[in-house]
Amino acid sequence: MKYTEEHEWLRVEDDVVVVGITEYAAEQLGDVVFVELPEVGQTVSKDDECVVIESVKAASDILAPIDGEVTEVNEALVEDPGKVNEDPTGDAWFFKLKAADPSQMDELMDEAAYNDFIGD
Repeated sequence: MKYTEEHEWLRVEDDVVVVGITEYAAEQLGDVVFVELPEVGQTVSKDDECVVIESVKAASDILAPIDGEVTEVNEALVEDPGKVNEDPTGDAWFFKLKAADPSQMDELMDEAAYNDFIGD
């Protein structure tokens, strides 16, 4: 897995990149009460706002970590946004991307670097 400074994780599965937020981010947000996902087929560029999350503490935007096309979204989060708090690095992924330039992932942190970043 790779990580961003915005507390997103990326996992490559076959020919797509699965994107979600880290456990640290979910803890910081508190109880998630609303998730708005991008449209399937939408093309995103790195740092585009593509997901909106609202929690009891704040509203947050999730930025696209790399360029690509959204191939799938996790509709279960729309029905049950609390899944983000229950399993942020598993079942609560946000969307899947077909990467336009997979080498962009080389610029992201590995788990050790991310843990240093958050002071773990």
